[in-house]
Amino acid sequence: MGKGKLFILAVWIYIETFCTVFSFTDEEFIFGNSTINSTDWLTDFSDIESKFALRTVEVPDDDLCYIEPGQAESIIACEFNVTAKTFVIIHGWTVTGMYESWVPKLVNALYEREPTANVIVVDWLHRAQQHYPTSAAYTKLVGRDVAKFVTWLLDVLDYPWDNLHLLGYSLGAHVAGIAGLLTNSKVNRITGLDPAGPTFEYADAQSSLSPDDANFVDVLHTNTRGSPDRSIGIQRPVGHVDIYPNGGTFQPGCDLQKTMKMIVSSGLANMDQLVKCSHERSIHLFIDSLVNAQDHQSMAYRCNNKESFDKGVCLSCRKNRCNKLGYEINRVRSRRSTKMYLKTREMMPYKVFHYQVKVHFFSKDALSLTEQPIRVSLYGTHGEKEDITHVLPELKTNSTVSFLLTTDVDIGELLMVKMGWDKDSYFGWSDWWRSSNFHIRRLRVKAGETQARVIFRAKEGEFAYLSRGGEPAVFVKSKEDQATRKQERLHKRKMHGSSFKKETV
Repeated sequence: MGKGKLFILAVWIYIETFCTVFSFTDEEFIFGNSTINSTDWLTDFSDIESKFALRTVEVPDDDLCYIEPGQAESIIACEFNVTAKTFVIIHGWTVTGMYESWVPKLVNALYEREPTANVIVVDWLHRAQQHYPTSAAYTKLVGRDVAKFVTWLLDVLDYPWDNLHLLGYSLGAHVAGIAGLLTNSKVNRITGLDPAGPTFEYADAQSSLSPDDANFVDVLHTNTRGSPDRSIGIQRPVGHVDIYPNGGTFQPGCDLQKTMKMIVSSGLANMDQLVKCSHERSIHLFIDSLVNAQDHQSMAYRCNNKESFDKGVCLSCRKNRCNKLGYEINRVRSRRSTKMYLKTREMMPYKVFHYQVKVHFFSKDALSLTEQPIRVSLYGTHGEKEDITHVLPELKTNSTVSFLLTTDVDIGELLMVKMGWDKDSYFGWSDWWRSSNFHIRRLRVKAGETQARVIFRAKEGEFAYLSRGGEPAVFVKSKEDQATRKQERLHKRKMHGSSFKKETV
């Protein structure tokens, strides 16, 4: 068997092991002798196995002080700040039985944003390092532990529930949901960071994260590739706002080629990186929102599906159709979950700027082509981005095409656009006796981040000409488009002024 086939087989075995479907239905195993309807168990701390460490700014990577349910003196010993916000971090399944490297990074980022806060890390490592289906079933017991802990802590301190924010990753997201379901008061906010998919895709609301578990539930989905219940991250919406970066399937920089290079250099011992890269990206996107909020706040846009978003037709901010990703998300609740999409870079800061380009193609010849590569360059008042590649699924005579472009450069107000048509690998006989070309009267460009709509006309003459392999067609901003500046100012005022909540929930 070749090395390539062996690698694919090894990957498949790993994923199959991770995603094996197994569920426990024995309620006595999950809840012992207590029931969901009874609240007596909330004051019985004898069966709590999870630990709750209040980490510090000075030592964010170690559990030096534990708050123990039922022992009020431990709250004083750990110097809990009763006037500040409280974040509870809940990890997911682990192969090694140890904390992963993202934990101190998230602790650090939370303290960087909220220096006086309480950042508590839930240690359920012993239960989390079991065979995945067993650990998945343990989420109900761990959720019960967390519910007991936060209920006791907040009650004994008369601490406001509005200051409590649970953050759960993978299986930890479902732990947070179950905890929110069981507490005697409503948790203010739960953030689900790519909630685990296997055994939870079809689970009921009492067994998984759901919008009912807190006043506000926001979710990032970053690894939803595969069939339902075989996907590492859950595919269905489970919050008030569910955000799918890059479609939610997999993330930039986590492709197979880069993973194979990493495995070649370090061996199969790091096979779990193939799964973790996209899965863990949810955490780093949230960290990014904490440390890069001022200049690099990522925006997501409401859309029915990834395909529509990739056409650029969903870049509207009217009626709460766009929102900030991560910590500063605007609190929007509706009867149905709001699905939102955005593109990101492969590294921090992840923010990109979204543009919808809409163009009508004319031609004297009846042309119809598929999978055509183009290059677009954008020039603005703050900068430029040249040769953004894109493949048009279809390009034919007398057709209007809409597509999405992104750039990591803040171009500012757009002034000029260039569009070129690359030669593809296919060389048809028609190229011997005629050239393929279109003529374009104008482009319409909408900027998602500013909501500006700009019309561009051919720089010279009525039409610009787009020829396969030829010089780029050049378009400049139309003078009749000045009215869009007012719309841009109104949007900026909404996003940063009093009508858009700056405070987090």
